[in-house]
Amino acid sequence: MSGVTLTNAIKKYGDVQVIHDIDLQIDHGEFCVFVGPSGCGKSTLLRMIAGLEETTSGEIRIGERDVTRVDASERGVAMVFQTYALYPHMTVEENMGFGLKMNGHPKAAIKEKVSEASRILKLDDYLARKPKALSGGQRQRVAIGRAIVRGPEVFLFDEPLSNLDAELRVDMRVEIARLHKEIGATMIYVTHDQVEAMTLADKIVVLRAGVIEQVGSPMQLYNDPDNKFVAGFIGSPAMNFLEGTVEDRKVRVPSLADRVVSTDVALPEDGSKVVVGIRPQHLTIAPGNGGATLDLRERLGGVSYDYLIAGNGEKLIVENREEDTLPEGSAVIVSFDDKHCMFFDAETEQRLR
Repeated sequence: MSGVTLTNAIKKYGDVQVIHDIDLQIDHGEFCVFVGPSGCGKSTLLRMIAGLEETTSGEIRIGERDVTRVDASERGVAMVFQTYALYPHMTVEENMGFGLKMNGHPKAAIKEKVSEASRILKLDDYLARKPKALSGGQRQRVAIGRAIVRGPEVFLFDEPLSNLDAELRVDMRVEIARLHKEIGATMIYVTHDQVEAMTLADKIVVLRAGVIEQVGSPMQLYNDPDNKFVAGFIGSPAMNFLEGTVEDRKVRVPSLADRVVSTDVALPEDGSKVVVGIRPQHLTIAPGNGGATLDLRERLGGVSYDYLIAGNGEKLIVENREEDTLPEGSAVIVSFDDKHCMFFDAETEQRLR
């Protein structure tokens, strides 16, 4: 079994602590995605697992082995980086097998492993080519193939698609998901793109400032976020947030013409400030003086996104699948079902339940 376990993992650079007491269990065969904004520590955490960054304190286990102080080459992991790092003078076949060659593996064994990786990644037609004759997506597949031939216990991906254009990113997401299904290995994947996280992961780890905010399946995080940060980070477009005030066990939203929202959650005392969260697909608009203005409409074919400015300057995004009827600049009434609202403490940003 080749799961990964982190216990009280800490990373410091001098007096600066960048990873704070991480406890995390990644089960054998899981596809786990580390996601968060730039600087949140996700790549540092991945490099700690790989052995490319020294763990200041705590423990990292791969399977049953404590690898906290084990050299990177002995950990049984293979890493795919953002840059392809292919040898330009070598063919695809030579690039994929080079690591095994340097470790003294027999030629027949290298050829067999390269052939199997090539089959999985559909690279058979490109084995004799050199990297300059490949597209970006093909080069990334070669880099993944180089990892596959090593037969690692754990695959580590550090933002492998960030250098690709939008269409190739979609294609490669599908390729990586298919690869995981075929080989069934434990995979840990770093990205700042929550769409990649949602579409690839069995388990998502949301990080902020070196701390885990929440761990769960994509839909668990989407439907049941623990705090405002996770609610706003998971989902595209992001969740809308509006200021509210507790009054008589209900929440008044001043920016939407004093709309009153009913809820069964445990609200703080009257007069307390809370944040009301609601996703774009749960909002609708109609003409009328409802405290908001249609500022901009973004048309994407079968769906449009309406960008609104509420009465106090708060911004809203509305997912609209109706025909365009309202011109930009129109005053609108914003409607929603109270049951779709989430509530967060205005100070701690923790979910009110």
